[in-house]
Amino acid sequence: MISIDLKSSVPIYEQLYKKISELIIKGILSENDQLPGVRTLAKDLGVNPNTVSKAYQELERNGIIYSVSGRGSFVAAVDHSAVREGILEDFDKAVREAMRSGITAEELKKRIDKIT
Repeated sequence: MISIDLKSSVPIYEQLYKKISELIIKGILSENDQLPGVRTLAKDLGVNPNTVSKAYQELERNGIIYSVSGRGSFVAAVDHSAVREGILEDFDKAVREAMRSGITAEELKKRIDKIT
């Protein structure tokens, strides 16, 4: 359910943040669902537990999940519009980076049309 690309230039904790956010937006993870433990997820993904912990901390800081001492992390009652806005901000950032790299607006439009 949760996967990452170890070869990506995107930091692993950001990939985890985005993936968990997407699972919540799509309704795959619902309010009060328990997330995998930090050590368990780190072991499953082959990453450092501190990396998973950082992603969980960011998710909690943004109100997407909450933690219960001794029990774990759970999906919060999320304002989906806020999560969507975060995804759109990431999209904007990626578009600006692509355009700085010489990719034209037309190429970006074609790419979007191709994947939708």
